[in-house]
Amino acid sequence: MASAATRSAASAVEPLTTNPGIVGVGGALPPDVVENAAITPLIGVSDEWIVKRTGIRARRYADPRSALADLAAQAGAAALLDAGLDASQVDLVLVASCSQDSVMPNAAPVVAHLLGTGGAGAFDVGSACTGFIAALAAARGILLAGGADHALVIGAEIMSRHVDPHDRNTAALFGDGAGAVVCSARAAGAIGPVVLGSDGNHRGLIVADRDTGLLAMDGHETFKQAVRRLAEGSVAACERADVALDEIELFVYHQANSRILRAVAERLDVPLVKLLDHIAELGNTSAASVPLALAQARADGRLRTGMRILLAAAGAGFTWGGCVIEWGGQ
Repeated sequence: MASAATRSAASAVEPLTTNPGIVGVGGALPPDVVENAAITPLIGVSDEWIVKRTGIRARRYADPRSALADLAAQAGAAALLDAGLDASQVDLVLVASCSQDSVMPNAAPVVAHLLGTGGAGAFDVGSACTGFIAALAAARGILLAGGADHALVIGAEIMSRHVDPHDRNTAALFGDGAGAVVCSARAAGAIGPVVLGSDGNHRGLIVADRDTGLLAMDGHETFKQAVRRLAEGSVAACERADVALDEIELFVYHQANSRILRAVAERLDVPLVKLLDHIAELGNTSAASVPLALAQARADGRLRTGMRILLAAAGAGFTWGGCVIEWGGQ
């Protein structure tokens, strides 16, 4: 029989149970607020027209000379502060974006350097507005596999780079910003299984070609696909997490359009009081929208320990994804 000292030594080296969860969240926004009045003359509509169709009253635009990596690093630093972690403790940095500063290098290694992570693994994730959910799936998998202890997952966009100011379908929709979460392998909360999907048959609904870099969108069809896929993704994520839809206490969807959010809530019979809607002042920030909304919910005191939260997004490709998280905080 092993002695007490031997048993104690053995238990000291046993691996701790892996339970990936979010331990910190933060956001960063450019200072310039662009209200609808600055956009309406170029697209020939009124402020009321924009608000009625999108719910958007203003958005943030970054200075044309600013770098996406800087904005992403600001959000990452805020999330690390919220988590009580130093950048040197981060093993992995993921940046979800479709508006990087360059084709190469990716934003993530630049962000990791700006934060001072000391050589953390880093790569970008592209999936347009679904990008943050896809990056969260990658981080969760790496944490579960033992490849990292702490991962910084950032959604960052400077969408104003790709907006045609004369295009009624897109000019009023998009804004700039970054949101981030810190995921740890052993956390008080939990990140449930992430459900991802795609349908390339609808790849033409939202496009930006290399020649112009400007966004073009079929608004009507995008609306229908977004509602359908967000609803499907919500149900699938709850099933994978073994959680009933009515057990979800907060729904944090991609902030694309207030009408889309309300249509999804109606389809799923979700009370509007459970629906997070911050689109009015930020617009559609693509891959940044879900973590930014989560950061704003944190700042507003809406996140409680043990709360079950559904995160879901849909975007160009056509892509979608979702997961259920249990909020644990630090």
